[in-house]
Amino acid sequence: MKEFNDYFTVILEHEGGFVNHPSDPGGQTNYGISLLFMKNLSLKDGDIDHDGDIDGDDIKALTVEDSRGLYKKFFWDPLHLEGLVNEELKLNIFDHGVNAGTKTAVKLLQRILNLQDDGSIGNMTTTAANNYTGDIIKEYKAAREKYYLDIIAKNPRLIVFKNGWFNRIKTTKFK
Repeated sequence: MKEFNDYFTVILEHEGGFVNHPSDPGGQTNYGISLLFMKNLSLKDGDIDHDGDIDGDDIKALTVEDSRGLYKKFFWDPLHLEGLVNEELKLNIFDHGVNAGTKTAVKLLQRILNLQDDGSIGNMTTTAANNYTGDIIKEYKAAREKYYLDIIAKNPRLIVFKNGWFNRIKTTKFK
């Protein structure tokens, strides 16, 4: 059975270090943690450089260990993946949660399972996912692709991220 750090290692391979892409609505990003995300946190969680505010300096100051803590607290734990038995599914949900938000990641799964898409994994979602007889990984990855195509259709300037998003989907797996 895999642990959080096994999943985090795969996610970190996708995220890399500091970037400040002009088309990224999240703004400055380091290890996959964006300034937009950080600005929604308390000073306790987001003021990495301890200067009393959350700004680009905090993004630049982020370490791998800081990001590990943020991923665990704000992405992994809220997803409640512990009941799912399929490790690749858990990885893909976690990966999409990091990139698109945890509720969005769960809603994609719930739609595949023909459940009410409330964005929260509970007993019904866990049971349905664990008993699913189709190729849930293939279907989840296809749902992710559709999600990004829909985003691009609504905001065409985001097409610059399409290849990266699709490559991320393709390579989200354990080695």
